[in-house]
Amino acid sequence: MDFYTVEYFLKRKKEMEDIFNVIKPDLQELADYFSPRSVQFIARNVRKPIVRNKKIIDSTPLIALRNFSSGMMSGATSPVNRWFKTSISNADLANDYYLKNWCAQQEELTRQILYSSNFYQCLPEIYKQLGIFGFSSIALEPDYDSVVNFKVLPIGSYYYAKNSKGKVDTFCRVYMETAKNISERYKNNCPKEIIEAAKENPLSLYELVHFVEKNKYYRRKRLSSRFSKYVSVVILSNKNEFLSIRGFDKFPYVVFESSYSSDIDYPQDSPGINALADVKQLMTMVKEYAKAVKKIVCPAFKGPASLKNKRLADIPGAYIEEDDSGRGITPIYEVNPRVLELKQEKDELKQAIKEHFYNDLFAMILSTADSTRTATEVNELKEEKMVLLSPLLEQIHSALRQILNWIYDEQIRVGILEPLKEEYRNYRFEIEFVSSLAQAQKVSNISSIERFTTFVSNIANAIDPILKSKLNGEKIIEDYASFANISPTQIVPSDELDKIREQSANSQNQVDQMQAMKEGSKIIQNMGGVDSYGADLLSRFGII
Repeated sequence: MDFYTVEYFLKRKKEMEDIFNVIKPDLQELADYFSPRSVQFIARNVRKPIVRNKKIIDSTPLIALRNFSSGMMSGATSPVNRWFKTSISNADLANDYYLKNWCAQQEELTRQILYSSNFYQCLPEIYKQLGIFGFSSIALEPDYDSVVNFKVLPIGSYYYAKNSKGKVDTFCRVYMETAKNISERYKNNCPKEIIEAAKENPLSLYELVHFVEKNKYYRRKRLSSRFSKYVSVVILSNKNEFLSIRGFDKFPYVVFESSYSSDIDYPQDSPGINALADVKQLMTMVKEYAKAVKKIVCPAFKGPASLKNKRLADIPGAYIEEDDSGRGITPIYEVNPRVLELKQEKDELKQAIKEHFYNDLFAMILSTADSTRTATEVNELKEEKMVLLSPLLEQIHSALRQILNWIYDEQIRVGILEPLKEEYRNYRFEIEFVSSLAQAQKVSNISSIERFTTFVSNIANAIDPILKSKLNGEKIIEDYASFANISPTQIVPSDELDKIREQSANSQNQVDQMQAMKEGSKIIQNMGGVDSYGADLLSRFGII
């Protein structure tokens, strides 16, 4: 792609860096109070010793963040549960047996790919960054062994921009790479300096810039990589020259965001951002609480000046002249700190911080295990909490959908998935999320179905049995199975159900015919029908 230059990409990098620098101080402050070692604003500092953070003097924000990451992991993307399913976007084909089987096979193949890759190892860090900073990013790379490999990028090591539809289509990453890895990966275009360094000092580091954006020269039907949908370049910073320049049809980065805005590149809302004020106040209050406790447990004392030159164990403080009243040694401060009130205020702040990170939702079963609460009350509390989590969960689903679509395209590209039959290829491939958190949002739908069917059955039994015909039983079962995340293999297809109905109807017709013929024979016998013709006829049918 000789129509792109290094100068062009470095200029674009500078523009994106200037935008990012506006929020950089805020990101650093968030890192100081939640995860001091999760940011990397300068790539060259990757091997510098870790600086000990002195702002975190209470573990509450760390615990709240850990619970948030674990809760999202187990609730939205648990590796032991079926948290997504695939379908084809056509209501008329919703019960097509071939499509259901094909989608089930694609789901199972995707799950095996996710298991064999490092996807589930990356997710906890993704959720932590998302909870603190409001955004996180993961790189997707084709891999021969596991189909796809994932890399979680440190906050501060990349910048991104969106198109007019609010979709990320430009990404710039700055990172350090060893001479050994550079020489192996870019062997066809690697400078001699790095080749020599790979032999003498293979672990020496070099700064690289990876830039991906929408290709200005994209042509849909052109097969050459220079006309691909996205252009991807790797630049060696110290020489300002290309190590690689190629094209992609799939965007190789996925950005998770806690809130959506098409006009602002970076989110301005997250659990960490909302909890920061409470965390700062908590750290201050912890210091004041410690001072109050110290004044009670180990106060400074005063006493007669005659004791000044004598060593008294465990008695810090000053000595002053005193009369002969014989009062002895007494505390200097005649105050009684209200420690219980301070502790109560501190505990309330801790609870507020945990609520910012939805810890109360993830521990709902434990927090509502009160014998005085009914199951209905618990369910209503869960639905109320899900309303608060829904916006964030929808944003996470949007990013996960991009990853699953990327994997689907890779399955087709490498030929490990049987393509759809020709007559189905014009329909869109869709992904639905069915994790425990996603299912919690659908609980109201399941409850509505149960209440409706019970209501109709009661009305029909009390007034008119024909009213049961108002229920479309087959559609109700299909919808219930969809909401409850029941596997398609456990549901009999509609065409097979029609065959069962037909066989049942034929069997019933035969029974009715036999019953009618038996009744006819009785009539003949009652009328004296014992002539040879009649008797012969009945014997042929096996009636007499």
